[in-house]
Amino acid sequence: MLQEFTPSGRGPQVAATISARLDRLPATRHIWKMVVLLSIGGFFEFYDLFFTGYVAPGLIRSGIFSATTVGFFGINGFASFVAAFFAGLFVGTIAFGFVADRFGRRTIFTFSLLWYSVCTIVMATQSTANGINFWRFLAGVGIGVELVTIDTYISKLVPKHLRGRAFVVNQAIQFAVIPVVALLSLLLVPRAPLGMEGWRWVVLIGAVGAIAVWYLRRGLPESPRWLAQHGRIDDADAATRRIETAVEAEFGRRLPLPGPAEPPVARGSFLEIWQKPYLTRTIMLILFNVFQTVGYYGFANWVPTLLIKQGITVTTSLQYTFIIAIAAPFGPLLCFWLADRVERKWLVVAAAGAVALSGLAFAQMSTGLGLTLCGVVLTLSNNVMSFSFHAYQTELYPTRIRALAVGFVYSWSRLSVVFMAFVIAFTLQNYGVAGVFSLIAGSMGIVMLAIGGMGPRTAGLALEEISR
Repeated sequence: MLQEFTPSGRGPQVAATISARLDRLPATRHIWKMVVLLSIGGFFEFYDLFFTGYVAPGLIRSGIFSATTVGFFGINGFASFVAAFFAGLFVGTIAFGFVADRFGRRTIFTFSLLWYSVCTIVMATQSTANGINFWRFLAGVGIGVELVTIDTYISKLVPKHLRGRAFVVNQAIQFAVIPVVALLSLLLVPRAPLGMEGWRWVVLIGAVGAIAVWYLRRGLPESPRWLAQHGRIDDADAATRRIETAVEAEFGRRLPLPGPAEPPVARGSFLEIWQKPYLTRTIMLILFNVFQTVGYYGFANWVPTLLIKQGITVTTSLQYTFIIAIAAPFGPLLCFWLADRVERKWLVVAAAGAVALSGLAFAQMSTGLGLTLCGVVLTLSNNVMSFSFHAYQTELYPTRIRALAVGFVYSWSRLSVVFMAFVIAFTLQNYGVAGVFSLIAGSMGIVMLAIGGMGPRTAGLALEEISR
């Protein structure tokens, strides 16, 4: 029978009590169900995020965009399509990241999902570079809000001893969309089913699928930590009791007693991320997010184009890209049993090093087998780095400022891609594929120095303990 815990006090004090109750929960089907439901929502956000590179050959073949540009910021180059989307992600993340802290996770899920789905559908009907880029920008705003909300939601719902593995499952489910969008692109982009260009079909499929996710998300609870932090004491206690009751029924015996609650703290503000102990973390994460995107999206958004530059035809490049994409969800899964045993900062460092080495090897390959093998290793490494840092950066700030702080530091990755898209296009045109991967390797070196030299340890620690 569930033990009774009566919250006392108000606001932050109750939030601490709620955190202690959540952190002592064992891993049961109910906990994993919540993680999976959140991750299925992220599946279609990732679809929208990753179709950029896969529809590139179709956009270029249609004459709407060119692979490279004459001027550095040419609007008709494919780089402008990449930049428009990530500019939207930047605005959504930095300008609206706070709304999840203010209005709650469930509300923001629904609003941002509908926003980006409608904008993506409209984008698929456009036939000019300006029209496509405008609606792609607006879709990016909605997805920017959504992705930050998912990360902070998971970190608040799952017990501390499961956070690493929860993000493994989350990222594996989300990355499973990459081979799906790659396969759809392989089947559709070179063709025009029912007289409509294949790239438009790829875009529309993702938008319609995302709308269906709303139905699956209805059963998710609001974060009890968020409810308590905002003074909704009874709601926070009720939400926690529902989770405890479901977990105890599956656990088959009484839940362990919660640990001691942390002392109450005042409500946070944006200025707090620039004060100790968060100042060093904020600087570190800004550096990390600026440069990690060079390796991640420098490959993910450009891989079909890079293969074409290596002498591979459009159709064959999409075939190789599909094979490489199959590896995407396995990167996080390979580290499932390490996620809560190995310090996350060192997983990030090791993965960044592997990205640099496999990227340099990719640039030297000329055979299909060599390109595919190097692409698979690079993809696995990128996705290990991704799940590690998604878990890591949400752990470094307290509940009162988590969505705000993560949204701010994460927004730098979006801003980075806006400019890096043009840098990669320029580098590809003037220095070839080898130049692009030299740029990626140098960026990964900065990532390794920033995280390895400045990052605190987090594995196995309570969020409140890390926040001190």
